Amino acid sequence: MTGDLVRLRKAVIPAAGLGTRFLPATKATPKEMLPVVDKPAIQYVVEEAVAAGLRDVLMVTGRNKRALEDHFDRNRELEEALDRKGDLARLEQVREPSGLAAVHYVRQGDPLGLGHAVLCAAPHVGDEPFAVLLGDDLIDPREPLLDRMAEVRRRFGGSVVALMEVDPDQIHLYGCAAVVPTPERDVVRIDGLVEKPDAARAPSNLAVIGRYVLDPAVFEVLAKTSPGRGGEIQLTDALQQLAQQPELGGPVHGVVFSGRRYDTGDRADYLRTVVRLACERDDLGPEFRSWLRAYTEHEMPR
Repeated sequence: MTGDLVRLRKAVIPAAGLGTRFLPATKATPKEMLPVVDKPAIQYVVEEAVAAGLRDVLMVTGRNKRALEDHFDRNRELEEALDRKGDLARLEQVREPSGLAAVHYVRQGDPLGLGHAVLCAAPHVGDEPFAVLLGDDLIDPREPLLDRMAEVRRRFGGSVVALMEVDPDQIHLYGCAAVVPTPERDVVRIDGLVEKPDAARAPSNLAVIGRYVLDPAVFEVLAKTSPGRGGEIQLTDALQQLAQQPELGGPVHGVVFSGRRYDTGDRADYLRTVVRLACERDDLGPEFRSWLRAYTEHEMPR
């Protein structure tokens, strides 16, 4: 088993998608840069990685993603203008992204799926365990999900996948895990994975959400994985093989997450996320909650 004694320190964030569900907003703006209150969604993901001690971040990008690089770079002209105005609060906000982590970039030349995006990270990651964070899923900063996943990997080796219970009629939107219980309530052993199954074929209602802690052995498996559903190389297929053949670099465990998760990949859920996070802000929440209450009681169309 590779990478067992290496501390988890690298994060991979696939960010090459076209964001078609948010057109026309994403025609010229990467979906990862859509604001969630007053920060782009991708910044929340990087902050989550950093909070778990992962300060080496690789973004797997595609065409028209230059805004991601600009956001995590310095903007000296803007900084100098804010400094001259004495606007120190906004100056700190502008500087913050560039100081979060060492952020690197690699291009995914062809849109061949999540598995292929992860494989593009192999030269940077090398022979180390690493985390994969999908930008559509925001995990509340009060939830130490990555820490828990890293702990499970340290104890059992192999790879760890975040799972969440969903309504059976929603399971066709996710990868789905067949699991064996362990003595720990929130930890299961995965012995099978199916990508977006019909409800009648789903082995459980445990959906794979966008957090993974992966053994580097996954790269060798991905390199030999044929395109699956949708003609894409599926990470789910590689993890399925590792689960069934643990001698290749398994086993695969799941952490069943029941905390606060925000889905920004769907328009309605994106709006709900913005409202929830705005309501919880000390600077925005009181006034916004008051307005929202009045709007829903008196002005909202019935």
